[in-house]
Amino acid sequence: MFLIDYIVNLSIFSLLVSTPLVIRSFIKHKPLKNFRLWVGCYGGIVAVILILLSIQEQGYTYDIRYSPIILVFAYLGPIAGIITGAFGLLARLFSSGHWDTAIIGWTCMMSGFSLMHMYIKKLTPIKRTVILSGTYLIIYTITVPIIFNVFRDNPFFHFQYLLFVILGVMIGVLLMESYLKLYRLNNRLSDMYKMVEASESKYRLIAENTSDLIMVMDKDHNLTYFSPSHEMVLGYQSSELEAFKICRFIHPDDVELFKNTIDGMFDSKELKSIEFSLNHKQGQWIEFESRCVPVEGGNGEVEHIVIISRDISERKKAEEFLLQSEKLSIVGELAAGVAHEIRNPLTTIKGFVQLYKWENGSDEINELVLSELARIETITSEMLTLGKPQAVQLHRTDIRELVENTLELLSPQAHMENIQFNLYVEEGEFFIIGEKNQLKQVFLNVLKNAMESMPEGGNIHINLHKGEKGECVLSVKDEGCGIPEEILPRLGEPFYTLKEKGTGLGLMICNKIIKQHHGSITYHSKAQQGTLVEIKLPLAS
Repeated sequence: MFLIDYIVNLSIFSLLVSTPLVIRSFIKHKPLKNFRLWVGCYGGIVAVILILLSIQEQGYTYDIRYSPIILVFAYLGPIAGIITGAFGLLARLFSSGHWDTAIIGWTCMMSGFSLMHMYIKKLTPIKRTVILSGTYLIIYTITVPIIFNVFRDNPFFHFQYLLFVILGVMIGVLLMESYLKLYRLNNRLSDMYKMVEASESKYRLIAENTSDLIMVMDKDHNLTYFSPSHEMVLGYQSSELEAFKICRFIHPDDVELFKNTIDGMFDSKELKSIEFSLNHKQGQWIEFESRCVPVEGGNGEVEHIVIISRDISERKKAEEFLLQSEKLSIVGELAAGVAHEIRNPLTTIKGFVQLYKWENGSDEINELVLSELARIETITSEMLTLGKPQAVQLHRTDIRELVENTLELLSPQAHMENIQFNLYVEEGEFFIIGEKNQLKQVFLNVLKNAMESMPEGGNIHINLHKGEKGECVLSVKDEGCGIPEEILPRLGEPFYTLKEKGTGLGLMICNKIIKQHHGSITYHSKAQQGTLVEIKLPLAS
């Protein structure tokens, strides 16, 4: 019968200990002021409830109220423990007799616990609980069966009672330590979650706002992740990228290199850098430099490749511009030296040929030699113009007047070759700051090229109008044979020409002069469809 009563007491005690712990785990609140006082009061209420469930034996009352008292002493110290014990004592006095035994026993217990706590307060709660439990066993054994002579002839009763008190303490320790460990673990997990969220937010901020393309690829060349910058740089929506493999967007000439590099990384585990072109949604190809980083899985094998790609189109243009500048520099140095060395012997040879012609009369050979010598003179003049620094004096110049004067110079030749100039000028003034003779040379070269492209005659349309950003635009459109599109990028290179007797230096000089005037010259053409040349120069303010 006693056993069942004790089990009921332990069950209710366990419920009372675990209830506030469970409630606190679900409710977030600020720490209570006077926390020890409130817990001491709650422990006292638990002790009162245990006293109400006490066991009556031959006029004596037995309960396990010292289980919560020991726990409160061990975890919160003497003040909270004495408060809990006071609640228990009052309830014990009101519920049964033998006040002297109850008061003396309570005083001995509180004194023993308080004194012991002074020596063990630096220990862990579990160790304090063990020592206080031992103190309780010693004080109980000395006072109850020996001093008060209560059931001295029935030691099994006392053993059974003490066993259940200690069991109550052990159950309380297990519940509280489990809760504390879970609470600490939960706090650590919460901190980790916050760190992960902060880290994820930081990396998402970088990934979503960088212009670099970030991709994660598996062994089957499927993209498992791609940064939002793909939509900004390549124009594709996320759903479109998910539907295709990466090779679908790579230039056909680069696919084999890309596949071999990626497949090799899964075996070698080495970081690689490659260059390839990706197709924009609108059709153009964009050059990228990609850094490929292998990522190993738990088994030590490479499971993914992280590809970070950067648009290098502007860098390629800068490299081409630098190469072109180096070519110009080399040509200029060659021109200054070669033209100087050629001109003197050329003058002597030409003089003797002309003297021979005057003495012996003109013939076909003399005319051919003089024609070729004149051509050499033209080449050397152009080389000197390109290589020798020119003294430039900038003045306020009317582009409209300059174009009209240039057309007047070329009109007789155009009339003989059945070519018609059609000039259209937009309303307004077209003044720039520039050097007249140099600009006239540019207009002459462009118009002569247009005329030479139409051996059968035709129309040349000249249009002068204002463009964007405060500039004037002069366009020259002919109806000639045109230029293949693949050759257009090479226009302006030294000694590159489509003419049978051309030097390739004319357009190079034009490019140089326009650049000195802070303008630009562009060419648009297709074979058998004529050529359009646009010259843009900044207007004078």
